[in-house]
Amino acid sequence: MSALLGGVLGAVLGTGLVMVAGRLSVARRPSLVSRVAPYIRDVPTTVPAWTPVVPSDRPLSALVAVVRPGLEAAAERLERLLGGRESVQRRLSRAGSPMTVEAFRFSQVVWGLAGFGAAMFVGLLGPARQPGSAVTWLVVCGGSAIAAILARDSALSRSVRRREEQILGEFPVVADLLALAVAAGEGPGAALNRVVSSCRGALPDELAVVLAQSRTGVPLATALDAFAQRSGLAVVSRFAEGFAVAIERGTPLVDVLNAQAGDVREAGKRSLIETGARKEIAMMVPVVVLITRLGCPMAVLGSRQERTS
Repeated sequence: MSALLGGVLGAVLGTGLVMVAGRLSVARRPSLVSRVAPYIRDVPTTVPAWTPVVPSDRPLSALVAVVRPGLEAAAERLERLLGGRESVQRRLSRAGSPMTVEAFRFSQVVWGLAGFGAAMFVGLLGPARQPGSAVTWLVVCGGSAIAAILARDSALSRSVRRREEQILGEFPVVADLLALAVAAGEGPGAALNRVVSSCRGALPDELAVVLAQSRTGVPLATALDAFAQRSGLAVVSRFAEGFAVAIERGTPLVDVLNAQAGDVREAGKRSLIETGARKEIAMMVPVVVLITRLGCPMAVLGSRQERTS
């Protein structure tokens, strides 16, 4: 028995040494870049063997450096599993987020691990400690992780809706300012520059992107069309198309901007009325509950007074 155990341990040790030696030989092998770089001009011949890491004073920096590669690999697998890269990129652009698709998938993995850890913590407090419930609670933890991943995606959709609502709320004011600037004799580019420099918000930020693209050589009409495709709002699309048509054909821009601002205000009023109509029943619920709870004691009090009289 001891000889068999010694043989098994020796085989395991030998296999481990062979794997370590093979990995070291691969790691020490020069890469294709380092072999070709000396023969190419205007390319630095010294290839760093490792990526320099900026030192940090945070206590969790070492843990992040150890865990981050695994999380990035999990994010890549999640991207291959879920797909929809174009949809995620479009929603990130509409939300005005500087995140990339890879960073968003990384945040989804972190949310999933947080959901799994929270469910595991709750299970260790009591439910998972019961006999025969460990496997069931492990499934619950997996479901919590999936729910957290979906919750991150839903949070992105909610941020898109909030930004679109903010753009719709800012649109009439921005359109009026553009109309005043154009009516004062400024050109479309100068009017956009004045609005961007004097306003702060979601819509001025988008117009700043349009203005930056036009300054790099992109025609203003093309930049406005890209803004319309990026926004996903019909009102903004009509505004961008009307602005582009006014620039190309010379149509009166002031009337177009005033008409579009009036349309947005009317749409906001209609939306407010529809929201109030939908909330009417919800607002009656607490009133009915209060009347029901206060009506019974008042009825009992009235019957007692009648008996005493």
